Amino acid sequence: SPAFDALVTPSNVGAIPEHFRTRPGTLRSVHPTHSVCGVGMRAAELLADHHLDSTPVGPHSPFRRLRDVGGQLLMLGCGLGPNTSIHGIEELVEPDYLFSETTEFTLIHADLRQTTMLCRRHDFGGWVQRYERIGPLLEGGGMTVGKVLAATVHLIDAKAMWQAGLAAIKRNPLFFVDRE
Repeated sequence: SPAFDALVTPSNVGAIPEHFRTRPGTLRSVHPTHSVCGVGMRAAELLADHHLDSTPVGPHSPFRRLRDVGGQLLMLGCGLGPNTSIHGIEELVEPDYLFSETTEFTLIHADLRQTTMLCRRHDFGGWVQRYERIGPLLEGGGMTVGKVLAATVHLIDAKAMWQAGLAAIKRNPLFFVDRE
């Protein structure tokens, strides 16, 4: 089975997250497809039990926990499209396009303990993610837009985003995707 090592498996979302992951004091959730890194007072609490989920953005994920503790998302210069938290909204509804196979992974935790997990993987084959559609849903509250130097910044209230996104996807299960 494929392995995920919390200490050495590189980030798969770019150079900046990889640099952050390797900084002293950074903690990382143990999840083979959607691990999250964090620092700060509540990082351990938010990251601790991600390995207990059988999906990428389940109830123990940092994405869902951020919502539950009244947290915010900061999208810095990337628009609203690459917002992984929206996978969690999709997982609550489980539209037909979302999941493919289940894969068994070996997990190597930061304390070198090894466990295994079965993970239902996301598969967007034939679909284009349209997560920027969350923007208009939050224009009346739940999101502040500004600038940091030349970058457009979106500061999003996680709970408001989940509520608005869930209402939208319940009305239309294809709200966050288009056919390729």
